[in-house]
Amino acid sequence: MTQSDDEIALDVCWLEPPEPMERILDALSTMPPDKRLRVLIHREPIPLYRILGNNGYAYRTQSRDDHLYEILIWQK
Repeated sequence: MTQSDDEIALDVCWLEPPEPMERILDALSTMPPDKRLRVLIHREPIPLYRILGNNGYAYRTQSRDDHLYEILIWQK
């Protein structure tokens, strides 16, 4: 996990379930409200979206040319 002034980057590519979800939720639980989490993952984490919505987070997902997904998550 790397961090900049306004973002925390988390690469969970190629981890076996449920580890990517666990790492994302762990990062969100300690993330300050003024930061955003940028996640890189090898498949679209559809179940995560409902969890984010139910817990007051917004997100934007982008499919990349290298077939990875980049998800930006922030508190609403």
